[in-house]
Amino acid sequence: MGSRRLRLAISPCPNDTFMFDAIVNRRIDVGAFDIEVHYLDIEQLNAAALERRYDITKCSTAILPAINDNYRLLDSGSALGRGNGPLLVRRKGESSPLRHIAVPGEHTTANALVGRLFPAIERRTPMLFSDIAEAVECGEYDGGVLIHEGRFVYHRRNLELVADLGLEWEERMGLPLPLGSIVVAKDIDRELVVEFEGLLRRSVSFAMENPEVSRSYIKEYAQELDDDVIDSHIALFVNDFSLSLGHEGRRAVEALCGLDKDEW
Repeated sequence: MGSRRLRLAISPCPNDTFMFDAIVNRRIDVGAFDIEVHYLDIEQLNAAALERRYDITKCSTAILPAINDNYRLLDSGSALGRGNGPLLVRRKGESSPLRHIAVPGEHTTANALVGRLFPAIERRTPMLFSDIAEAVECGEYDGGVLIHEGRFVYHRRNLELVADLGLEWEERMGLPLPLGSIVVAKDIDRELVVEFEGLLRRSVSFAMENPEVSRSYIKEYAQELDDDVIDSHIALFVNDFSLSLGHEGRRAVEALCGLDKDEW
């Protein structure tokens, strides 16, 4: 078939680099695929998806309805599970109502969850996810929503937990929380999509079976380099749903996005 070039965009976070390591670093046979990789913050990924900038991209699951004309959801590569939700935090000892908080992007699942679960919070300001903890600690905001590595290390700061948004979701919906998804452009040849999806599933399987192989690649891009933080991050966001959404995973996506399965 010859070379098949695809533009791929993922986040630099450990769960993504862990899952894609075998593809990016060719630890498995990628066949004739020629994959150009780009690393962007989750809100940058969402903005790119709205513009159909990449052939295959990570995105917040909550944005699926907005990109549904251009992208379809892949069965593999999702960040979905139980006990893995964003954390709403505030400075220790504060007791006034949360009115103005920082969120890791307008189009993120984290922001969508706050809007659904805490509608009384009047203002939500998007900012880079890695800057939120410091901004809250310094008093710039009443609170903030932490994702990625930030949710594991907030206790090192003068911050306390207000709510685990994942647990709130699970209690209300009885479903795992779909945080992030891998989508492919609808104008990509269907045969190519099927082949890439099989490749991604093999890459995730390889990572699970050989967890230490990708460590140097992960640390090249990670915000937190502590091995325990990286291990916790991967354990929380990479699981059987990352291999395949399955029936329960698809129900969770439908519940979050209001999409019928035939639409994506």
